[in-house]
Amino acid sequence: MRTMNAKALSNDRNEGRSDVRTRPHKIVIVGGGAGGLELATCLGDRFGKQGRATVELIEKKRTHFWKPHLHEIAAGSMDLGDHELNYLAQSHWHGFRFRIGEMIGLDRLRKVVHVAPFFDEDGDQVTPLREFAYDTLIIAVGCMTNDFGTPGVRENAIALENTIDAERFHRRLVNACIRAHTQVEPLRPEQLQVAIIGAGATGVELAAELHKTTRDLVSYGLDNIDHAKDICINVIEAAERILPGLPPRLSHGAQDLLESLNVRVRINSRVAEVLPDGVRLDSGEIIPAELVVWAAGVKAPDFLKDIGGLETNRVSQLIVNATLQTTRDENIFALGDCAECPWLGKAGAAVPPRAQAAHQQATHMAKQIERRLSGKSLLQWRYRDFGSLVSLGEYSTVGNLMGGLVGGNLWIEGYFARMMYRSLYKMHQLALHGFWKVALDTLARLISRRTEPHVKLH
Repeated sequence: MRTMNAKALSNDRNEGRSDVRTRPHKIVIVGGGAGGLELATCLGDRFGKQGRATVELIEKKRTHFWKPHLHEIAAGSMDLGDHELNYLAQSHWHGFRFRIGEMIGLDRLRKVVHVAPFFDEDGDQVTPLREFAYDTLIIAVGCMTNDFGTPGVRENAIALENTIDAERFHRRLVNACIRAHTQVEPLRPEQLQVAIIGAGATGVELAAELHKTTRDLVSYGLDNIDHAKDICINVIEAAERILPGLPPRLSHGAQDLLESLNVRVRINSRVAEVLPDGVRLDSGEIIPAELVVWAAGVKAPDFLKDIGGLETNRVSQLIVNATLQTTRDENIFALGDCAECPWLGKAGAAVPPRAQAAHQQATHMAKQIERRLSGKSLLQWRYRDFGSLVSLGEYSTVGNLMGGLVGGNLWIEGYFARMMYRSLYKMHQLALHGFWKVALDTLARLISRRTEPHVKLH
């Protein structure tokens, strides 16, 4: 890896600051996930193109992918190339600036964000250490998997943090099936066995998706594999039911469907260690598994605990008030999964880490910026819970619609629930691209889908 020149510190913070009294308001957004990218797109269109403010998005990856669909990349039912979005192109189209790199520090007194050098896959430095000045800073860095210090997780399990992890799992899955098809000796106990640790939405959706895509994969000439007998999917949950953060009725419906697919569901089972060829439970039982996915918990990135002395909770989330401002700095906001935000109307409760929350916060944050530029007082954000939907692949979708959407609590499943689930992604796309591009892309994918395999084979 090439060493960084210490003198390469960029002077980006001084760009456009020759006259502080007349320069546009400078907005910096850190994190290009669902909430951060939607907000950057909206602010760029509304303020950046008109010169009322400069909008910069800092993100360590080159492309964006909607995280709730990572399980489909892992299972092979979705092609990444059809759904990832290039940040540089999006910034050009929508009036904001994309800055590649990872936030590593914050100087609240000088109001600058420190960004680490960016290196490519060969270890060559692409960008130097830089700092970016802000008038308003919005942190939207999302969340990461929490392994709770469990031995063997980092060495032997895959956590679906990003598209790299999802594609890595899929390659290992395809290779495992081809290996089993070509070998002459009997299958080992762990061979073609999958253990998914954590039965939240990601774990449950991945289990159902894998049941379908492994059948499709085997049907492409891997005749030496008996799907019903040789492939086993285990879902392991420490709580007393799967989907513990959702209503019990939804949990029971999802478990019944998984068990009807011969997915082995284990509840009240805590993992003590992830082994190279399986999982050991607290009870001492060993569950053989060639592939292990860790989806048991989430936390905010650890670096937030040491950023500028901002207040955080035990899982490193930035604590914000109802205006989305951090508790110790009115010029710094946080939204999405990296923020602990009070749920107004529910005493002592925090807004759950859901995609719909990040979408609502991004929409509200755009209004806050408008008021901030106009010198008006900020408004409190109130979370509207529209319910929960869990996709069980091609088999079903279960969920409930709540609140103002239906005027009560409506349980749904089947085709209607599936359409509602897909509409969540369409809402995200609409926020980024507008109606006509989304409509044309949807039509193009419907056509191309008829000429492609139903599962990714590489």
